[in-house]
Amino acid sequence: MAIYNHTGQVVTDLERSKQFYREVFGFKCWYEIKPPDEPTAKLSSLTPPLGVTASYLTLDGFVLELMHYAAPGATATFRTRTMNEPGLTHLSISVDDVRATAERAAEYGGQIIEESDVGAAIFIRDPDGQLLELLPVTYRDRLAPKP
Repeated sequence: MAIYNHTGQVVTDLERSKQFYREVFGFKCWYEIKPPDEPTAKLSSLTPPLGVTASYLTLDGFVLELMHYAAPGATATFRTRTMNEPGLTHLSISVDDVRATAERAAEYGGQIIEESDVGAAIFIRDPDGQLLELLPVTYRDRLAPKP
């Protein structure tokens, strides 16, 4: 048996990122931990010191772990990834108003990727560059199997 646990992403300013996800999308803070460096470094194949704080946010059953590395040099620099690279590419969030949400994201340090605007959907970046796809709430309803 397997059940979904969480999806993690590294952020450079934990408070800014928590505010972004809470204010733009309505994520709720669940809990926060500061795990010890040694087992965390071993588990993640990194070299201490790390100074990790992991803050867990929830939205509609989805759990997002925002990880912040406080130790100097523990966070790698951001690299823009393309949508065709293997691995996780983006988070997709359904919203009531795609354009209004994109503009709200920009107010909280995000970036609207205007060239991705197809009318009903658009990509934005969070304050650390994570790609987020904004879709209308009705999008998932169209994916449901027809009776």
